[in-house]
Amino acid sequence: DKEKFVVGLVCCSIMSDYSDDEEKGPTIGTYVGERHPDTGARHGQGKAVLPNGDTYEGEYFEGKRHGEGVYQFRNGCRYEGAYENNKKSGKGTFYYPDGSKYDGEFAEDLRNGFGVYTYPNGDMFEGQWENSKREGEGVYTYADTGVKFNGSWSKGDRTGDGSLDFGFMQYKGTFMDNMPLGKGSFVFNTGYEQSGEYVIQEPKEDDEEGAKPGMRWIGSDISVNNE
Repeated sequence: DKEKFVVGLVCCSIMSDYSDDEEKGPTIGTYVGERHPDTGARHGQGKAVLPNGDTYEGEYFEGKRHGEGVYQFRNGCRYEGAYENNKKSGKGTFYYPDGSKYDGEFAEDLRNGFGVYTYPNGDMFEGQWENSKREGEGVYTYADTGVKFNGSWSKGDRTGDGSLDFGFMQYKGTFMDNMPLGKGSFVFNTGYEQSGEYVIQEPKEDDEEGAKPGMRWIGSDISVNNE
C-alpha cells in the first residue's frame, strides 16, 4: 500500500563518521617550504608533516593554512580546497575512505552553503548545508530506485514542504522528522490524483513491546488532475 511504500523510502543514508578534525596543535613536526622574510613564519607554498601523522601541502599565510591546499588525514580522509586562517573555508572537496565524498562550500571548518554529498551506497544529496547538516532546500536521490525527495530540510531531516518522485507517481505534502505527516496528495502519471493526510498511528495492544508509532494514510476519492 502507498503509505508503506512512501514511509519505507524516507530514511536517508548515514553520512560517514570519519573525523575531519585537523591538527590544531603547536607548529611542531616537519616543514619544507617558503617562509616570511621578516618573521620566519610559514608563508607561501610549503609542505608539512604534522605531529599526529597528517600531512598538508599548499599555501600558508603568516604561519597558518590560507589559500589552496591538500590535507591528508592519517585515517585515509583527504581534503582538497580552500583555507582561511587554518580552517576549511570556501570551495573544497572532502573524500572519505568508504568512498563517500562532499563537494561544495565550507565555512569555519564545516559544510556550510551549497554542496553535493555522495554516500557510500551511491545515494546523493544536492542542496544547502549549515554546520555540516542538511538545512534549507535540497534534493536527495536514492541510487537503487531513482526515487527523489525535493524539499525542505532542518538539522539534517526532512521538515516542511516537499515531494517524493517515484517516476510513475509523485507524493506532495508536509514532512516532520523525515516522515510524511499532515495533508498531502498522490499525483499519478495517468492523470489522476488522491488527496488526503498522513496521521500518526499509535501501536496496538498486540504489537511488540517497545513498538514505535507509525504513519497511516487516510485518502479521499481519486479525482482527475487538471494541472
